[in-house]
Amino acid sequence: MSFYITTPLYYVNDVPHIGHAYTTVAADVISRYKRLKGEDVHFLTGTDEHGQKVMRAAQKRGLSSQDHVDELVTRFQDLWVRLDITNDDFIRTTEDRHKAVVRDILQDFHDRGLLYKEGYAGWYSTSEERFWTEKDVLDGPDGTKLCPASKQPVEWVEEQNWFFKMSDYADQLRQWVADHPEWLKPETRRNELLGILKKDVGDLCISRPKTRLPWGIPIPFDEDYVTYVWFDALINYISAVGYLRDDATFETRWPANWQLLGKDILTTHTLYWGTMLFAAGLPPAQRLYAHGWWTVEGQKMSKSLGNVVDPHLLIDAYGSDSVRYVLMAEKSFGQDGDFSHKSTRLRYNSDLADKIGNLAHRALSMTAKWLDSKVPALDADTDDDKALAAEVAGYIDTFDVALEAMETADALEALVNIARAGNMYIDRQAPWALNKAGDTARLAGVMRRTLEISRICGTLLLPFCPQKSQDLLDRLGAQASLDGVGRLDVLTEGTTVRHGDPLFPRMQELPAIIAEALAKVGGDLKSLEGKAPAAAKKSKKKKKSKKKDPISFSDFGKLELKTGQVLSAEKHPDADRLLVLQVDVGEESPRQVVAGIASKYTPEEVVGLRVIVVANLEPATIRGVESQGMLLAAGAKAVLAMATTTEDVPVGTVVR
Repeated sequence: MSFYITTPLYYVNDVPHIGHAYTTVAADVISRYKRLKGEDVHFLTGTDEHGQKVMRAAQKRGLSSQDHVDELVTRFQDLWVRLDITNDDFIRTTEDRHKAVVRDILQDFHDRGLLYKEGYAGWYSTSEERFWTEKDVLDGPDGTKLCPASKQPVEWVEEQNWFFKMSDYADQLRQWVADHPEWLKPETRRNELLGILKKDVGDLCISRPKTRLPWGIPIPFDEDYVTYVWFDALINYISAVGYLRDDATFETRWPANWQLLGKDILTTHTLYWGTMLFAAGLPPAQRLYAHGWWTVEGQKMSKSLGNVVDPHLLIDAYGSDSVRYVLMAEKSFGQDGDFSHKSTRLRYNSDLADKIGNLAHRALSMTAKWLDSKVPALDADTDDDKALAAEVAGYIDTFDVALEAMETADALEALVNIARAGNMYIDRQAPWALNKAGDTARLAGVMRRTLEISRICGTLLLPFCPQKSQDLLDRLGAQASLDGVGRLDVLTEGTTVRHGDPLFPRMQELPAIIAEALAKVGGDLKSLEGKAPAAAKKSKKKKKSKKKDPISFSDFGKLELKTGQVLSAEKHPDADRLLVLQVDVGEESPRQVVAGIASKYTPEEVVGLRVIVVANLEPATIRGVESQGMLLAAGAKAVLAMATTTEDVPVGTVVR
């Protein structure tokens, strides 16, 4: 099955920003997922390189327009490499393969009477490369007129130009929108288009005189003109896949399955592009997805704030996989969203470190510790095993439905729920207790299922985080495949697994290069981090210790202290002074307790100890691992001894 997906052409003069990265990563995620499904994917992106802004920028630099764009295009190409973008083609509107198709279409439209020449007068915006009427422009200072879109000055222009009879195809476009309610997503963008189509649709000026703008594709039947940049650029979607040159290829690719765009170019990609296609005798793409805009730290993106979310800076600070994940998880595709460094750290820690990474770490470390780092055999399914399989299968279905609807955030929520289900399964099954009891067969079955859930997470995460996902699959000795992805018997028994460092080490504080970038624009690091910056902390004087105020007997009575027994212990994956314990306190399942006792005790030394547990303490996440209680120990900064009992009292005994 063929699947053709496009991003808009990015304006070559632009500095690549978070919006460019967002659209392109979204297209890449879908492309990677479709390839996993075995579909014949063709992913197109590229740059729009003609127009008056390009020419003026080149003149200002003392370069030819072609040399100027040849230099600037690498900014986009290099960024896509750093973001692991797997586009199959990159088209530039200055390429001969594109220019030839544009000229052929123009000649065909002219020969069929779809173009006419007429005088025109109006306010011209160089920033937007378009004309505005008197009622459209805004009043600026000192009597100047401003473009309503860019708020930049416009100039009055009177000239002869060529026009496309766009109005002849307006009714056909109206009917198309009515007959294809799913064509344009989200619904808000469809409603916006319907509002545009309720008005009279005029004709489209598709030329610029060479006397004013020589940088463009010459009109084949009138060499005094070049093609309007938008008429030129939109044709890339068909020129790149063989239109009028390779019929066999074109028939397999067009109509495109999905075209992604920003909401600011909705009119060009619906009204202009739709009527152009109808005039050429071609159908529109099957689906258009128009995404929203990004704000930065709650503010409209400016030049200074743009530097704070420069994609290269984000990659340097967080890594490509993390940037890709956060962009896809933080907002629904059609909505506006806000990028903040605090939410980036929280999202990374919550989803990647605490859920997916923690599951993989637990599954691999316990398999290494108790099962010789080999994929173990399955045992017969218990009711809990069957419930786990059904729960995971449901989340996989949700994941697929969401991605097929371009809802990346919903897909990732389903994926995180799979990891959460795996972690909860480990807690319920208590493999540490199975190991201690010598129940080898059940221990093997439980660990096999946790490894399989880790494989599922690695496979579904692959379109979003290709590097880390492949690392996880390699550790499991598994291949990425959606064929039977939800089964819990895919791994090969006896395969060696590799534990290694945590897949997603927890992010404890804002990366230094981000803190520096924010400081340059007056960023409030305290609000971003939820704590004072490290430098500020160092400058504070040490406070003298104060005697604690006494508490009432009733307050003390609120504490629920119980005896417990340590069933298993291991080092915390991200903190040398902490141990992660599984403690039996006489309840249905053990408590997981994170204790700062590693300076005094090794994991082996505490297994079997009777301990005193604060049992009604609110659960807390400590360096990425949930703790469901606290142990009593003697010592302040350094642990001197664990609090225990002199008699072998039953676990769960209340301590008075």
